[in-house]
Amino acid sequence: MTSGTTSSVVERAAAVPGFHLHPFMKKTKLFTVLSPLVVALAACVTAPPATTTVTVHAITAEGVGKPIGTIRAEDGNDGLLLTVALMGLAPGDHGFHVHENPSCAPKEKDGKPVAGLAAGGHYDPAKTGKHAGPKAHGHLGDLPALSVDASGNANARLVAPRLKLADLKGRSIMIHEGGDNYADSPKPLGGGGGRIACGVTP
Repeated sequence: MTSGTTSSVVERAAAVPGFHLHPFMKKTKLFTVLSPLVVALAACVTAPPATTTVTVHAITAEGVGKPIGTIRAEDGNDGLLLTVALMGLAPGDHGFHVHENPSCAPKEKDGKPVAGLAAGGHYDPAKTGKHAGPKAHGHLGDLPALSVDASGNANARLVAPRLKLADLKGRSIMIHEGGDNYADSPKPLGGGGGRIACGVTP
């Protein structure tokens, strides 16, 4: 271990609450032997789990509107864990997907602005071209459908088993007005229809 690495270890260890380095260890080779353990201890104490919080906004053909809540994303044992806390949505099930572009803005289609169209399509890096739900081998961005209660609130913990937190970087999360049957028939993309809420992932 180099002297520079040793100095770094000392600085990180000193930042750990309650950790005191004995002067004897500083002056002997014993510190070199124990330094990997010190690094591990410092890492465990100072490195919090990685999370991303996405602010979700209502969207229309006119643009991005007021915030309606958040979605916190983090890696879990069974895939990407999404903690949803939203309000002001229509009761019922809604299509819920990761879209390819980091934008919630409207975009023109057939000469008319369409809400959230700048987000692009469902995130599909493998170019499968099919909507098959969160567990099948279609769009990677297919998430479990979002359920909204009678008061217009969605408070849920959902798991996307094929996604990791890193997959969200530079994307957007979209909520559709209709539900999702995880298929392209009888209507394409699960039948979710129009885009009503969206958040850009940092």
